[in-house]
Amino acid sequence: MTFTGKTAFVTGAGGGMGLQIACDLMALGANVAMVDVKPQPDCIPSGTGNFIYLKCDLSDDTAVRTAVAQAVEAFGGIDLLANVAGVLWFERDKSALDIDLDIWDTVFRINLKSMVHTSRHIAPHMKVAGGGAMVHFSTIQCRRGDTAPQDAYQASKAGVIALSKSLAIQLGGDKIRSNVILPGPAQSPMQARWEDNADAVKGLSQIIPLGRVGQVSDMSNACLFLLSDKASFITGTELVVDGGLLARP
Repeated sequence: MTFTGKTAFVTGAGGGMGLQIACDLMALGANVAMVDVKPQPDCIPSGTGNFIYLKCDLSDDTAVRTAVAQAVEAFGGIDLLANVAGVLWFERDKSALDIDLDIWDTVFRINLKSMVHTSRHIAPHMKVAGGGAMVHFSTIQCRRGDTAPQDAYQASKAGVIALSKSLAIQLGGDKIRSNVILPGPAQSPMQARWEDNADAVKGLSQIIPLGRVGQVSDMSNACLFLLSDKASFITGTELVVDGGLLARP
């Protein structure tokens, strides 16, 4: 795969999967607008592509519009969108029967509405470019229930799938593709609870058919494939990246 001459807008690029995706895109020649509410990471590996780092609250439509304009000014356009930013608040996100509804609304603004903001402001630039590709991150959790529910997280991530399918139909005539990645358990900052709990990781690995939890590189590899010309006939679908966990009875 090569992304030489392409510009990508990557959210959640301040760490974890988003940072990995941004760095991998740069290594393959893309210019990348790295976007996050968090400060810029200290060490961003150099690649053949360039980057700008934009600190932005993605739940704020005006802020996103400004960030998109800055990316276009820096690189001349936007060809690729990776919607990676999201939150999973174990201590506050719970059953819909009990959750504080302000928390519910905040999770939806960050996990779903932010993707509306980026998509609506970037799609016009993709049309000008003659096409493009979007990849939106959901989760395998939106396909099942849980005895320890995080209902706002799961419901908002289910909405990501519906949004992506609709965008795929609306934008297909403009040669803009829209797909979703459903990560399974992966070691990333979102799952910081595993950092000092090797037993928990080992126990989880034993129920995953491939025998390990995922890494951010696994998610990045899948994302780059869907963004690339290798996936030029793939749109409106979901790619599960979970080591086979959903296949279990």
